[in-house]
Amino acid sequence: MRALLMCAVSSMLVACSDPPAPGWMADQPDDRSLAALSIPGTHDSGARFEPAAGLAKTQELTIAEQLSAGVRFLDIRCRHADDQLLIYHGAIDQNQTLAELLATVEAFLDEHPTETILASVKEEATPTGATRTFDATFATYLSDRWYLAPTVPRLGEVRGKLVLLRRFPASALPLGIDAAPWADNATFTITNTATLRVQDEYVVTDNAAKWDAVTALLDEARAATSTTLFLDYTSGYQTMAALPNIPIVASDLNARLDAYLADPANARAHLGVVVMDLVTASRVAAIAATNAP
Repeated sequence: MRALLMCAVSSMLVACSDPPAPGWMADQPDDRSLAALSIPGTHDSGARFEPAAGLAKTQELTIAEQLSAGVRFLDIRCRHADDQLLIYHGAIDQNQTLAELLATVEAFLDEHPTETILASVKEEATPTGATRTFDATFATYLSDRWYLAPTVPRLGEVRGKLVLLRRFPASALPLGIDAAPWADNATFTITNTATLRVQDEYVVTDNAAKWDAVTALLDEARAATSTTLFLDYTSGYQTMAALPNIPIVASDLNARLDAYLADPANARAHLGVVVMDLVTASRVAAIAATNAP
């Protein structure tokens, strides 16, 4: 009898300890705009390979590991080759196709239907063997899993979907949130159907100055209404021995960001989309946690 009772109690405890609906977005209301959320993101999300240390690798975690950690913004860079899209960082092949990346994302969304992925897509490197435009080839990858309206959606509209942030020209519109007028190495605003406020000052001569640019946009996001989508890139490189060096920026900026997130004064700050190199699960969790009521 005692054994049966212990078994019953044990079963109840296991049932009670089951996790809630998976994913941090599950706790967010359906009517909340993506622009009102703090969203952890990765820069050059698929860049994990490089011919020389520091040159091109921006992430240690795979796409699947990033999503499991809570990343909800992916920066997807594609080279147009023989009418298919391959993941590249600059001229460096990242040993993954867009089809493989999307299969990973869709599998994650199948298992976590409360979540959405904001997918920034940009053409990278020089096309080769292409017989059509980049946007025509990209269209072959689309399905009903994509939100393609030009406006920033509310979360309830896009759970289980990818939201396209388009960083390439398109002939057939609408095709996602239009970010094609992206300025180079700057802090800028794009105003069309959606309003984007972006800090992407990636050529870094001084890490302190880069951090000032990051925190300036964090301050703007904190004070803003939910209608503007803020995208704040902590990523960048310094030139060392005439070559780009990514870790020398990432290690410093990530330490500064960790300290910022650990400050109780920032515990409930609206951060916008924070786009990072060499992301960790703990840093992602700290950003997602600012969405708590």
